[in-house]
Amino acid sequence: MFTKNKKGFTLIELLVVIAIIGILSSVVLASLNSARKKARDARRVADIKQIQLALEMYFDSTGPSNTYPGSIAALAPTYIPVEPKDPLTAVSYSYCGISATDYHLGATLEDANNNALDTDVDFTSTTCGLTGGTAFNGILGTCTAATGDDLCYDVKP
Repeated sequence: MFTKNKKGFTLIELLVVIAIIGILSSVVLASLNSARKKARDARRVADIKQIQLALEMYFDSTGPSNTYPGSIAALAPTYIPVEPKDPLTAVSYSYCGISATDYHLGATLEDANNNALDTDVDFTSTTCGLTGGTAFNGILGTCTAATGDDLCYDVKP
């Protein structure tokens, strides 16, 4: 009588292992994507604070007239090394020079539960008077479109 000693794995065992690996990898990738969104949002908030500081330095340096620039790009390279852009889209942040002494600055966040959205000004600029820029809605939408959740993190002086 011959007995076969089979060594190795059966096809069923291999399929089960592959399925488990697939499930684990999808869970890891989902949590990694969430972490990436939060990191990009943190970068956006930091960029807005950096631009805000540069705007104030520009305002203080204009002497008796004390005005804000017509665009964020006007701040570089004197007040900031380069104009910060959105980390996902590489597009400039929303900026509206409401008057010579007032501005509205915003960034669209990806996470609707971001705590920064609780402390922003939620302002709607209707016209960008003397200094230029594009008016945007900081109350509802994405700083470019007034639809959906409030994802626009916006600040004023």
